[in-house]
Amino acid sequence: MTRSATSSRKRGAAPKAAPSGTGASRPGVLWAAPAAAFFALFAVVPLIMVAVLSFAAWDGLSDPEFAGLANWRKLLDDPVMVKSLWLSVLLTGLGVIVQTPLSILLGVWAAGHQRNRAVLSAVYFVPLLLSIAAVSVLWRALLDPNLGVPAQATWLFGDGNLFGTQTTAIGVLVFVSTWQFTPLHTLIYQGAARAVPRVLYQAAEIDGAGRVRQFFHITLPQLRNAVITSMILMVVGGLTTFDTVLILTQGGPGSDTTISAFYMYQKAFKSFDYGAASAIALLLVLVSTLISLVVVRLSGYDKMRSTMEGL
Repeated sequence: MTRSATSSRKRGAAPKAAPSGTGASRPGVLWAAPAAAFFALFAVVPLIMVAVLSFAAWDGLSDPEFAGLANWRKLLDDPVMVKSLWLSVLLTGLGVIVQTPLSILLGVWAAGHQRNRAVLSAVYFVPLLLSIAAVSVLWRALLDPNLGVPAQATWLFGDGNLFGTQTTAIGVLVFVSTWQFTPLHTLIYQGAARAVPRVLYQAAEIDGAGRVRQFFHITLPQLRNAVITSMILMVVGGLTTFDTVLILTQGGPGSDTTISAFYMYQKAFKSFDYGAASAIALLLVLVSTLISLVVVRLSGYDKMRSTMEGL
């Protein structure tokens, strides 16, 4: 074969395809070092200190003394502690039941591109900008049994004291939490709904599916990842709620709204029993982690794969 023929064949040959995956490389470990250091300093180290204190007797002034399992035995025999843990789970469950469907509906509605939806969504997200303490003080004033709205509408609220019974007090806590945190979860669902491919709805319209059928057969399945993420945030947030109870009910009436986080505060800053308070804190971490893992496991979230797995 002549040199000219060989060169022309080389010029006509198709270039070799580049190996897949070589277009981008994963970031090095150093990229994660600042975040890992921050997490270790402000999360891991305090958690280790709390775990150590849970096995010690300490009043906050003298030196801690090793107490073994005394704090844990005391908590297991404490009826208020058992009740507070149950109340924490109850409030968390009620929050998930109320906020999840409400957030999904509002998020899907807010995903529309009409101007009026954008304006109403911006107004609706205002509670998310306020601190928990400010929101609690606001609703404490509005629901005051002497000067608040219930006192002026006894035909609806009876004697007007919504903080006088366990049922109404828990209802107030659920309502206030829903009012403040539903916008956060609505925002999650709004972003997830806008990520649903439009071609799915177009195909459904061709098949004659209406809005309701499209919602249940297209939108909800596509929001599965967002639902699990939102629920985990609700669980962790619900089990660690403190400010709302402190300002609105102060654990009352009696101990009927004394959740575990508030009971931890009482043990630490009123009884000066930091060992028992640390044990409660560690127990809350364990319960939150366990519930989150159960949600992830039962939902199959750990087996889900994204279309983009990162670099």
